Amino acid sequence: MLNKVRRFIAFEHLLQADRLYLVALSGGADSVCLLLCLKELGYRIEAVHCNFHLRGEESQRDEQYCQELCVRENIPLHKAHFDTKTYAAQHKVSIEMAARSLRYRYFFQLKETLAADAVCTGHHKEDSVETILINLVRGTGLNGLMGIRPRKGGVVRPLLCVTRQEIEQYLRSRSVSFVTDSTNLVDDVVRNKIRLNILPQLAEINPSVNDAVLTAANHLSEVDAIVRDSLNMALDKAVRPIGSTSPGNSFYPLEHTFKIDLKVVRHFPSPAYLLFHILKPLGFTPSQIAEVTAHLEGQPGQVWASSTHELTHDRDSLLVMPVVAEKPRELIIPETGRYVYDDGLSIRLTKENRSPASSPSFSRNPAIIDLDASSIRFPLTLRRTAEGDRFMPLGMSGTQLVSDFLTNLKRNRFEKRSQLVLLDASGVILWLLGLRISECFKVSSHTTSCLHIELL
Repeated sequence: MLNKVRRFIAFEHLLQADRLYLVALSGGADSVCLLLCLKELGYRIEAVHCNFHLRGEESQRDEQYCQELCVRENIPLHKAHFDTKTYAAQHKVSIEMAARSLRYRYFFQLKETLAADAVCTGHHKEDSVETILINLVRGTGLNGLMGIRPRKGGVVRPLLCVTRQEIEQYLRSRSVSFVTDSTNLVDDVVRNKIRLNILPQLAEINPSVNDAVLTAANHLSEVDAIVRDSLNMALDKAVRPIGSTSPGNSFYPLEHTFKIDLKVVRHFPSPAYLLFHILKPLGFTPSQIAEVTAHLEGQPGQVWASSTHELTHDRDSLLVMPVVAEKPRELIIPETGRYVYDDGLSIRLTKENRSPASSPSFSRNPAIIDLDASSIRFPLTLRRTAEGDRFMPLGMSGTQLVSDFLTNLKRNRFEKRSQLVLLDASGVILWLLGLRISECFKVSSHTTSCLHIELL
């Protein structure tokens, strides 16, 4: 068995001879075997034991056994005690989940403190088979059907290449005892039901059921590699960062806003799988992603929201934008001068005299405008557009809803929501920033005083 573990460690690149590793030691056969194997293979190790105080005297027995084992083997031992039931009640989780959370939080804290390279756990082949069946029953994708991975994050599992029988034989050959957790012998949780009831029945159909399941899992791992390669190529084509389309658009934060090209999505063999791969990490639920997929041929404008992001359908793309928790700012401008709206936008206003006889000229720079100052009343207000806002666009004789004006410019829903407008004291819109001034405030041949405005 030792040679099998040695080859597995080398093949999976799990451990390095000059690094420190923590071994999760419960006192059971799996963890004891792992501890002794790694010591025998020459790795630098320290043991970690957690007492969850869930099994009375049995919990104390396990801790005492681990302490005696480590003294005998001259291996440093770190111990932690937890009030697991109180933690589970406070966090409204199961005892099993509470113990897992406490255990791994302590492992990683200790790993950081000791500058260890990884935490080693004693999962073996049967553990991986049980995990696959649990995931299958609960519902899962490819990832859940591949079993326990040899390395995940800061955790490595050097015994995944061996069976429980091989582990116990290794310990017997070295006359090493171990403790048994009595709760593992009761079929009161899902894993125990599978281990004690379901797997023995499957073994009656196929005595090599564990090998069969793990072989299928290995095949799925190869399929997953192919799928991920295809997904990554599609992602390179489909996902593009986007930002503001005009100087007056407070599209924030720009660096985290992107669009998904629906042409690429539709041509992917599984549009639903591609969207799931993109949107699941952003907090969108499977049901939301299914709705988005079903809506690909629908009308633009619908919005979906997760706890961190919003998504909308905009013609040939899906737009994704982080949720902005802050209330949109409203800037009051009492007089001419320079004012800061946010980190990305400042505005400067100056008054300039003008000869009435001269012909009016207009800047081609959308961030610079001149307005007739005689009809403008301070204080001005700079804010985001609101529902029902109307103005009279330059060149028109009547008013128009700002939302309709932006729709005609093919602005998407996020851009509409974040569009800035400048109003005078009477609430009349002077300017849709970066887009169009109001006809009511344009400079004419009769204008004697201009309000010059620049976005900086």
